[in-house]
Order: sequence, then C-alpha cells, then structure tokens
Amino acid sequence: MEKMTVAALLISMVVYGSQMKTTFGALYMVGDSAGWTTIGNVNYKQWAATKTFQFGDTIVFTYNKQFHNVMQVKHGDYRSCNVSAPIATHSTGNDSIVIKTYGHHYYLCAVPGHCQAGQKLDINVQRLSSTLAPTPSPSSSPSSSSPSPSSTPSSATASKPNSIGKVTATSTKLGFAIALLAAVSIV
Repeated sequence: MEKMTVAALLISMVVYGSQMKTTFGALYMVGDSAGWTTIGNVNYKQWAATKTFQFGDTIVFTYNKQFHNVMQVKHGDYRSCNVSAPIATHSTGNDSIVIKTYGHHYYLCAVPGHCQAGQKLDINVQRLSSTLAPTPSPSSSPSSSSPSPSSTPSSATASKPNSIGKVTATSTKLGFAIALLAAVSIV
C-alpha cells in the first residue's frame, strides 16, 4: 500500500513538474553604481526613464542606513514629498523589492530635505504586448519626404534595459528525471 501511495505521489510530481515553468525577472540597482543617495546629484527620474520595468523584476536600493531610507508612497505624496502616510518603509540599507503589480510605484527618502533634493523614484511597470512595435499598414499613397511620427523609434524599442541579470529556467526535464529515478528506485 505504501508503494502505491509513493507511486501516486511521484506521478503527481511528474505531471505537475511537466507543467511548471519558473521565471525570474531582471534585477535593477537603483541609481546604478551611485546607489540611493543625495551625493553626486543622481537623477532618479532619468535613471528610471532608461529602464523597461516588468512584472517580477526586482529593484534594489543600496544606501547608508544611517543617512537614508526608502519609503513607498502614493502619487500625491510622491509629488509633494509627504512622508506622513507611507505604504511601506524600508531601512536595511540593502532593500530588495519585487515588483508584483503593474502601474506606477513611487519611492522616496523620508529623511528631511532628501526628497525635495531629488531623492525620489517613480517606476512604471507596463504590461508588455507580444510585439514591441506596431506593424505599419500598407498604403497606396506615396510616402512623403518628411518623417512621420510612426517612423520614429518607439520608447519600447529605443530604451535598453540595464539590468544585472535576467534568468528563465524551465523545470520540466529536471522534475521528470528526478521523479523517474525515484520511481525506478522504489520498484
């Protein structure tokens, strides 16, 4: 009876494992080598504009915890540097935040004067379509010599993600092999 239970469990693992695919997003160091700071006039708006954030990505805030922190806030609080109603507060000096929702995510340093000095970040996580740019429709009219708005590169194709790494792993074959070996060793 015990062998049948183990066999049923192994079959379940094989079926589940064959359907499982795990994806890890990109890892972004906020401010790149400068980190999360007021020193050096880091332009976090410009930094974020050069990235293409996606669901599942991780943003890492690296900073001196004696002088800074990271506070996630709502849009209005971001604009006015209001720190009285945070969504979340991080203060380890090495905070990793996994992006789990689409839309804008607003962060700032709550130390007095830091947000006003530019230590704030707005990242926008957009749903990506299956194609990066729309395919132009055929036209019967001759093209003009001046460029049309559709001939300029879209922001999706123009920006290059600057991530530390992106990993995609499929566990199908490994899960199947492990379950098969376990089943053979039981019998």
